[in-house]
Formats: sequence, C-alpha cells, structure tokens
Amino acid sequence: MQAARGTPVDHRDDGPGRTGSGFLARPRSWLLFITVAVVMVAIDQVAKVLAVRNLTGEPDVEVVGELLQLHLTYNPGAAFSLGTRFTVAIACLACVATLVVLWVSRRVASPVWAVGLGLLLAGIDGNLIDRLFRDPAPFRGHVVDFLMLPNWPVFNVADICINVGVGLILLQVLRGVNLDGSRVEPRDADRPEAEDEPAAGDVEEDR
Repeated sequence: MQAARGTPVDHRDDGPGRTGSGFLARPRSWLLFITVAVVMVAIDQVAKVLAVRNLTGEPDVEVVGELLQLHLTYNPGAAFSLGTRFTVAIACLACVATLVVLWVSRRVASPVWAVGLGLLLAGIDGNLIDRLFRDPAPFRGHVVDFLMLPNWPVFNVADICINVGVGLILLQVLRGVNLDGSRVEPRDADRPEAEDEPAAGDVEEDR
C-alpha cells in the first residue's frame, strides 16, 4: 500500500544494528570505548609507578600466598617477555596498532565491542608509553612488569587489558556480532525449504 501511494518502502533495520551517519557510528559507544581506554591506561601507569617506588630492591611480596606475588622486573620485549631483542620494532608496531584500533573504533556501535577495543587500546598504549619514555632511550624503553603467577611470565595491567580485550573481540566474532551491533546471518537461512521444492518441469515429467 505504501508503494502504491508513492511512499518509499525502507527495508533497512532501524534497530541496534543500524549505523548512524557522520564520523562516528554511535557517539555513546565511542565515548565508552575511549573512556575504558583512558581509565585503564591511567590505572596501568599508576600501578607501574607504585611498583617501581615500592618494590625496587625489595624481596617479592606475597599477595595471595604463592599464587600471586609482586616481583619487579623490566621487560624490553612484548607482552609476557616475548621478542626481547626487537624493542624498537615492537614500539613501531604498537604505534601502528594504535592507529588501526582508533580507525576501526569509528564504526563501533556495540557496547561489548567498545569495551573490547578500549581494553585492547589501553594495553597497547600502556606498554607503549613505557617504551617511549622509560630508560634506556625512546623507543627502547623497558616495560615495567610486577605481577607474578606460578610458572607464568611476569606481567602487568596492560598485558591483562590486551588479553581480556582480545577475548571480548573474539567472543563477538564467534557470536556473529558486527561492530555496529548487527548480527551476521547465514545466506539463505530464511529459506531452508527451497532446496526441497521440486522444479515445475520435474512435476510435469512425473505426471
């Protein structure tokens, strides 16, 4: 009836999956993303300052018995002491990764995606700040690690952010949720009976 009267029929989804126009898909989701990133970077940096101030030259501190201890160390490599010989390359990759996450965040309109990307950005930049501003030199700075579990490399808050952020992103991908909050639907999922219908010609031949 709408089409007959000259009113255009709009098949677009006006629900959570619809992205807005302009620079950002959803300003509130992007605000959540940037808030998570800024808050977690601040927590990471404050924790590192306190660790250096209180743990330098001190024995390990038991927080939960031997399960969780505070042990100060300096890591020239990536998360969990990986790639210790490539500090400059890792710092450059972190700069590129920061730009990529910021670029992707323009399309975020899902709260879970916003939190996941915010944590990922916080983890990347939390350790990048150490590499840029800590000794021995810019782009060669050593990352402060201070959290120790049994049979596990010493890590920090930024490392936790990276892993939790990646986990949330993978969860959304496995759930089929896009950045804009819409869901990925399998092709022809709404017509499962189409393959079982006999063709017109086949019906005539059977007769």
